[in-house]
Amino acid sequence: MKKIKLVCKNVKFYFEKDETAFFEWIKKIKCIDYTSAVGDELYLHIKEKEISDDNLRDLIGLFCRYKIDMKQLQIFLNANNKEWFYGSPKGFWHKRIWG
Repeated sequence: MKKIKLVCKNVKFYFEKDETAFFEWIKKIKCIDYTSAVGDELYLHIKEKEISDDNLRDLIGLFCRYKIDMKQLQIFLNANNKEWFYGSPKGFWHKRIWG
């Protein structure tokens, strides 16, 4: 299986503690295996394609808060989360992920 790599490009931090909070949050999301970076891009390497609902919600929150391209989260849609992840058009994330 090809590893999933999410791209966090040009992440804007408003102050030093905001940047610290961002990286602490990443460390707490269990589906993230490790991070790497090239230039202005930070890569989140995901352990598996099928992640827990809690991990997906954490990624949605992180990406929303730091204005990271949320469309790349579409890869995590599956039969187990389809009802809430895709089937909730009033969810704050829906338009940002699904257009």
